[in-house]
Amino acid sequence: MEAIIAESQNKGTWSGGGNKPFDSSYGKMMMWFFIMSDALTFSGFLGAYGLMRFKFLDSWPIADEVFTHIPFIHGNFPMYYVAFMTFVLIFSSVTMVLAVDAGKHMKQNKVIVYMFLTIIGGLIFLGSQAWEWKTFIKGSYGAVALNDGKIVQFVDETGHQVTLESFASSASSERIQQTRSNGIWFQSEASLPSVSLQQVKEGFANHPEISLRTELINLDTKKKTIVSRGEANKLLNKSTHVVEGANLKENEYGKTLFADFFFFITGFHGFHVLSGILINIIIFFNVIVGTYQRRGHYEMVEKVGLYWHFVDLVWVFVFTFFYLI
Repeated sequence: MEAIIAESQNKGTWSGGGNKPFDSSYGKMMMWFFIMSDALTFSGFLGAYGLMRFKFLDSWPIADEVFTHIPFIHGNFPMYYVAFMTFVLIFSSVTMVLAVDAGKHMKQNKVIVYMFLTIIGGLIFLGSQAWEWKTFIKGSYGAVALNDGKIVQFVDETGHQVTLESFASSASSERIQQTRSNGIWFQSEASLPSVSLQQVKEGFANHPEISLRTELINLDTKKKTIVSRGEANKLLNKSTHVVEGANLKENEYGKTLFADFFFFITGFHGFHVLSGILINIIIFFNVIVGTYQRRGHYEMVEKVGLYWHFVDLVWVFVFTFFYLI
């Protein structure tokens, strides 16, 4: 019995594969297990998004009309800034590869430089994502909600969407937001929109060049349906309030589910990026003080590199699902 136990112990922690199966340490193997489990989580989220996207194929918001902003620049630039964010994150993956390679050759100074560039890339991406969230929440043009929860938007003669302020009538009196101090039964309401529903109706009546379009998409032209003037008036009679921006309850761009998935999936990915940045910063300072140089290897840089590459790869799928399809 003692001989059997001794023989088993000699085989090492990874029985049959030695202490380093596939030439990987225990730490790297555990990182791979974490990545695989996290990949299944993201797959579930993206699968659920794909199912809803397919279910509401004829009324899902058009990404080219939603993500059109660039910081400090006015205009319509569909997908430009999202493409920039994607490039920055992929470039940070390249610098991480260079950091890992420098670590294998025990070149401390190069590891410091490349890890610093990786951290900067991650911060730029995270800041860009925060700005994108702010823009998405604030809204671009405004819309009107109907009594069935659907959203209608306004366009000019060329079919391009216009802001509510561009045609709404002037307010005849000052509007006062209902707060807990002046509201009925001490209830408060959300912040007032820039224009009221009545102003929108009056402005629409005074501007015959303005048309109304619904959520319904023509699958041949990939454009939303513009209704006749008479149908537009009927829809406005069913309207309940003005919607500006997007949140978990309503979305000026169309289906509320789109906003729900956008906030959840991009927020979940953003949390991973933030976690990666914090871990990179810790490893970065350890590299500076020479911790891994004294150990004789930079395996920690390799392990955090695996995580960072995973985060970048996930964004490729998120980018494809949300922005390209």
